[in-house]
Amino acid sequence: MPQAAPAKSSARTSALPDEESTALDAAIAELETGSRTWSHLTLDQRARLIGRVRASVAVVAEEWADVAASSKGLEPGHPLAGEEWLSGPYATLVALDAYRDALAALAKGESPMKSVKTDAAPGGRLRAQVFPLTAIDGMLLSGYTGEVWFQPGVTEAAVRRDAGLAQLTPTESGGVGLVLGAGNVTSIPVLDVMYELLAHNRVAILKVNPTQDPLVPVFERALAPLIEPGFVRIVRGGGDVGAYLAEHRGIAHVHITGAAPTFDAIVWGPSSGPGAAATTRRRREDRPRLKKPITAELGGVSPIIIVPGEWSDADLVFQAEHVATMRLYNSGHNCIAGQVVLLSADWPQREAFLAALRTALDAAPARPVWYPRSAAKLAAAASDYPDATWCADGTRALVETEPGEAATAIETTEYFAPVLGVVALRGNGQEFLDRAVAHANDELVGTLGANVLIDPVTQAALGDGFERAMSDLRYGTISINSWTAFGFLTPTLPWGGFPGATLQDVQSGLGVVHNALLLDHIERAVTRGPFRPFPRSLAPRALNRSRGRAFSVLPKPPWFVTSRTGAAVSEGFTRFRIDGNYAKLAGTLAQAFRA
Repeated sequence: MPQAAPAKSSARTSALPDEESTALDAAIAELETGSRTWSHLTLDQRARLIGRVRASVAVVAEEWADVAASSKGLEPGHPLAGEEWLSGPYATLVALDAYRDALAALAKGESPMKSVKTDAAPGGRLRAQVFPLTAIDGMLLSGYTGEVWFQPGVTEAAVRRDAGLAQLTPTESGGVGLVLGAGNVTSIPVLDVMYELLAHNRVAILKVNPTQDPLVPVFERALAPLIEPGFVRIVRGGGDVGAYLAEHRGIAHVHITGAAPTFDAIVWGPSSGPGAAATTRRRREDRPRLKKPITAELGGVSPIIIVPGEWSDADLVFQAEHVATMRLYNSGHNCIAGQVVLLSADWPQREAFLAALRTALDAAPARPVWYPRSAAKLAAAASDYPDATWCADGTRALVETEPGEAATAIETTEYFAPVLGVVALRGNGQEFLDRAVAHANDELVGTLGANVLIDPVTQAALGDGFERAMSDLRYGTISINSWTAFGFLTPTLPWGGFPGATLQDVQSGLGVVHNALLLDHIERAVTRGPFRPFPRSLAPRALNRSRGRAFSVLPKPPWFVTSRTGAAVSEGFTRFRIDGNYAKLAGTLAQAFRA
């Protein structure tokens, strides 16, 4: 059990002023006391506490979305401001609801998996159908489903028995965890803190990224029910504060959402400068500088595999806008942004699709490229690919390569900016799909998320071969006719890199977050969506006989960057999650059909 007295950092000399380090020491000491308090709360008390957090998030939701949009350079009324409703308060509210339900089930002696259906997935795997679990989810996100695939050989009995993670032993404290918050998506720091508490019984000190400083007052009010009893502390600061906290003796565990170089600097030491030689020696001898466990979500280069088929003109336009959304949402500053389109050189509609994609990239609303060092990333892309097409007044790059042409930079550099690559591969049907899966696995950096677009007729023709190819795709989230952001927003799905990463080769990270059913033995998440929106989803050719009907009453999704009513619908969906007002929801749905 951690000691209550203020714990000093490690013997390594701190670069922080004494006043700042003393304040951090005091915060950790308060959390050590809070960890003991947390371990005495019953599951029912924890569920009610999560309900209080939900209420406080609801109070600040509008301010949260407004401050986030403003901090990213979006003026009031901007057509893309809805992104900040969805990726901020909406994502947080649905996660809190799901966690509260899981705790309530455990408090009654039931498994969070009690009402979840399971079936078989390829390769001797068990699959759990974890979305939708409520009628309202099925209505708001009609046609979208989410599955958890467990590691090969794991039994249903083990999955149901172990669901609950640390909440199965609630009196065992996990000590104090450090959360090094993400700088791009505003729900991530809050959701990472919640996972520390509920999956690991760890109270947490959240060090926000400086890009999130304007939101600290909002976070403090949103998390006030956890801050008051000493379960959470929020601090600001740069890399020096993060380093001090990571090495602090009072910290039992570190979690970071960021980039692999930052992870390596924490675990091994600096890669340049006076300490670089020592870092190289530590890596060679497998002696990490960080002497405590660490988990991480680190992004990567996400593929968009487009399986050739017979698409209508409307299909080409809709899916081109889908791909543009995967790249341009949040101005490309997303670890889940699609970066490399894997396209068949033999697809007769290849040029028509590329023309539609250029149009979509040009037509999406203008917005700032706001994340730090993005200008350098865009300059690097221009240098790497001098023949790239620059869309939207030169702010968005489209890099096209031919079969056999080297695409090393676009496949190994996470640009974290509006840079989209197209890599041509040979083949059609199963031959192309298998080649694209192998290419994504072997040539692209990272294992966080992969997207696959395929029309229902082609998917039905491939049959079991399609599902087998999905099982071969080594990514933590696979989204079929959807985007991996849907997996991120769905709290009952896990979020993280594919299992198998190590400290030496971290890829897209270690461990998972979200996972509101608190499931163990996870391998990946799989999401599925409609290839065609309503009303075209009603056409007979929209049937997908391999996994049921690809039917949806959802028109163009509100997260599409080309949605004319996306901002209003995203806000309306969030407000419905807050107040459950069906009359207002009807108005929001009417706006959705004008997208």
